[in-house]
Formats: sequence, C-alpha cells, structure tokens
Amino acid sequence: MTAANGMNNMALAHEIAVEKDFKLQKVDPPDNSIHKLVKETLHRAFWEKLDAELKEVPPNFTQAMVLLEDVKENFMLLLLPYQTKLKEHILEILDADLIRQQAEKGILDFQHYAQYVISLMGKLCAPIRDEKVSELTQIQGVVPMFKGILETLDIMKLDMANFTINVLRPDIIAISVDYEKNKFAEFLKIQTDGLQYTRKWLLQHLMNARNYDVIVSEDKIAIHNLTACILEEAYLELLEWDDLNPYPETLMMDQARFTDLGNRFYHLVVIGSVLLVTAGTAQSLQGVAAFKNKLKQHITVLLENIYTNKDLEKIMPNIAEQVIMEVAEGLETYGFKPLDSTSEKLLKGQIVEIVKDDHKIRELVRVRVREFIQQTISLSRAVPLRVPPGLSSLQTELAAVSGQFLRLVSHNRAVFGEYYADIIANGVSASASASASVNE
Repeated sequence: MTAANGMNNMALAHEIAVEKDFKLQKVDPPDNSIHKLVKETLHRAFWEKLDAELKEVPPNFTQAMVLLEDVKENFMLLLLPYQTKLKEHILEILDADLIRQQAEKGILDFQHYAQYVISLMGKLCAPIRDEKVSELTQIQGVVPMFKGILETLDIMKLDMANFTINVLRPDIIAISVDYEKNKFAEFLKIQTDGLQYTRKWLLQHLMNARNYDVIVSEDKIAIHNLTACILEEAYLELLEWDDLNPYPETLMMDQARFTDLGNRFYHLVVIGSVLLVTAGTAQSLQGVAAFKNKLKQHITVLLENIYTNKDLEKIMPNIAEQVIMEVAEGLETYGFKPLDSTSEKLLKGQIVEIVKDDHKIRELVRVRVREFIQQTISLSRAVPLRVPPGLSSLQTELAAVSGQFLRLVSHNRAVFGEYYADIIANGVSASASASASVNE
C-alpha cells in the first residue's frame, strides 16, 4: 500500500510538472456501474432519512447534526492558514454542543443555519461560483437546500485544491525531478525487475549494425555520443510505437501523451504528403498560402479519429475528392487554367496511393518531419529551426508537436537518464565481451 501511494504521489507530481494546464477533475462512477448504483442509493437513503426525521413531531435532529458537522469539516478544508479569526467564528457558530442543546430544547432553527452556511460560502467561493451559490438561496425546502449546499461545497473544495496547485506549481516543478527519482528508486526496491521493458526498448537500438565499431572499441567519448544517439532514436520510436510491444516502465506516466503525439505525427505526414502531391499537379497554386491553409484545414477535419493505414484507406477516396474540388475552386478563384480530366484523374489516383507506407512522397515527408523533431530534441539550447522544404504550411503544427515532445523528453531524460546510461553502458560492455570471446 505504501508503494502504491508513493507511485500515486509520483504520478500527481509528474502531471503537475509536465501539464501546464493540469487541474483536478471530479470523477464520477461510470453509468450503470455497481459503484454508481451503490453511491446513489446511499445518498438517497441519507436525504430521505433527514427529511423524515425533520418531519417528526417534535423534529428529530440526529441526521441534521451529522450533516452540520460534515458542513463544518468542509469549511475547515476551504480556509487558508491566515484565516484564523474566520475559523474561530465558524467553530463557534457550528459548535456541535451548542447545536445539540438547541435541538434538545426544541429551538434549533435549521433554516437559519442553512442561510448562515450559504452566506459563508459566498465569501469563500471563487468568483466563478458566485452565481451557483446565489442560486442556493432560491431553493425551496431545507433538505433540497442542504443537498445543494453539499454539492456546491464539493465543487469549492476542488476549486481550492486547483488554486493550491497553481500557487505551488513553480515549487513542485522545481523539485519534481528529484521527487520522481526518489519515488521510482523506492519502486525498484520492491519490484523484481522494474526496468525489464525499458531495457528491451533501449538495447534494440544499441544492437543497430551501424554502432558495431563503437560497441567493440568501448571508447568513452564514443560511447557517450552513442548513448545520446540511442536515446534520440528510442524517443523517436515512441511516435510510431508498435502497440504489440509492452511500453517501457519509465514512460508509463506519459504513454497517453506520447500516443497522442504519435497520432498527430501520423496526421502531419499524411497532410504533408497530400499537400506535396497536390502541389506537383496544381503547380499554379503552389505559392498560394491561403489555398494550402484551407486545404490543410479540410483534410484535418476528414482525418479526425484516423490513426491507422486501415482506417486511412477507407477515408482516402473522400480526401481525394476534396482535393479535386478545392483545386478546381482555387484555380478558378485565382484566375488559373483549370486541370483537364486526365490531370484530375491522375491527381486523384496519386492521392489515394498515399495510403501505402512505401509511397515515395509519404516516406519523404515522414523522414523530414521526423528529422525536424529529432533536431528539436538533440540541440543543447533553443534555436529557431528551418521548416523542412515543402512543409511551410505545417509550420504551426510542427512547432506544437515538436515543442510538446521536447518538454516530455527533457523531463523524462532528467528523471531517468542515469538508468538509461547504465543500461546502455552495460549493453556495450556485454556486447564487447561477447565480441572478444568470438575473436579469441
């Protein structure tokens, strides 16, 4: 349990560090789940019991006491450390003994406490919740009103947690690397082999034939450079990851993010290929930025939720039709000669052919996009990079993908770089020893 909590804390710190817009969200049980059914049943039973007790003659305030105590505890969670006087005031007004005495004497005004609580919520809530708190005063019936109060208090607690995260974010980011290092080290102590798939991921790049001379020589400078190259190739592999392979342990917390980047990489390659093929046939429009941007946007819409060649094959005829239509409109709009039927048919066929992995234009675009991203993560300092030839229309998208990829890679390398270096060094040593044995 301790280890699980440690990994959960590590995951939370990691999310805050790498996601600048990270916020805690309310998580509801899935519809039709046992969890949701039980939760709704218990809540309904609580409010029905409260309603029944308040309707007794004289009223029974047993459940109401539990409710007010819960409200008081919620307020304690919303207060900032310096709000000591307000804390004392709340504890005085919502004092359990005082409320119990009022109940025993039959003078407890539950509606009065509801109005006090709502007034206090109005002072403590974020401005965005003012309207919601104000709506509570319009609710008829003390039970529905308190039900609304508790629901709103839950939202306010989430607001406070996110406010605290924003305030502490710079400090969390500053210590996140060391914190994640320590938590992962604790995880490795109880795990039989917590780097099994990470090792497999890196060593497959080490065994690349072009590294053979370096592996055999064991030259320290060469191995240092080799390590950097291996990491670049290994990270780039994440953009085209084979889902049949287990994901490296050191990347599990970012798997969804790398998968999303891989999908965006796939779209960049397809869109770039379509634009280049189109430019080859409709050369008159090659320098018309507005045409290329419009075509790019429409292709992007058609590619929504398309991340595999199997799905791409189904949608490619539609993309080809879209291209033909927009080329015709573009040529007419800008006063160029229209394509003849033969050229249109040829262009349509070329667009459909892009679905093939070995398509020459597609492979060219893939290499150019990949090399652009590789340059981004290989540079020791931030410098402007030249957009690959023929892909100027994708400059914004390229910058967004490579920028996010760089942030993830930089953080991951800072946390796990020592493990990676050890794995590669041990792999080099083992390969060198094996080579020496063969040569003896």
